[in-house]
Amino acid sequence: MSTPFVRILGIDPGSRITGFGVIESDGKKTHHIASGCIRASGDEFTHRLKQIYDGIAEVVATHNPEHIAVEQVFVHKSVTSALKLGQARGAALAAALARSLPVHEYAPTAVKRAVTGQGHAEKIQVQHMVKLLTGLRGQLNADQADALAIALCHAHHASAPAVTANESLRPRSASRGARSWRRVAR
Repeated sequence: MSTPFVRILGIDPGSRITGFGVIESDGKKTHHIASGCIRASGDEFTHRLKQIYDGIAEVVATHNPEHIAVEQVFVHKSVTSALKLGQARGAALAAALARSLPVHEYAPTAVKRAVTGQGHAEKIQVQHMVKLLTGLRGQLNADQADALAIALCHAHHASAPAVTANESLRPRSASRGARSWRRVAR
């Protein structure tokens, strides 16, 4: 019995640029549906939040995802930046939640690990692996790649079988066959 394809919208929120990526996956195969960026302009922050809300609402209406995946907020540069990011994230999520869609959150390290095999991968590694996993060719900007990586992370987690108490959660060591992303990139 085959698993049905699920349509997932990944969102990489930002106060100026919000990336989005829509994929369909059955856990084994993944198809790229759409991806891009919502560019919020203007000096008035509340107007930018409205642009983010409207942009995500349009993506949801156009592509009809069944699940929303978003990265958890983390404080990286400053508290002010984190607050603005949180508000942008809230605007994007409100647009998705208006359609009563389930929202799934993932830590940045979990997203990178799901796509590249390591939780502290560089942006270029994430972009490269997203292109390989989705079959995309050409340029892929960082926000678009991050949104697709978040969607891929959810596809991976949603299709993973439940881990039993007897199974190990430890990653494979290099001596047991783990490969560098550069070998995969060749």
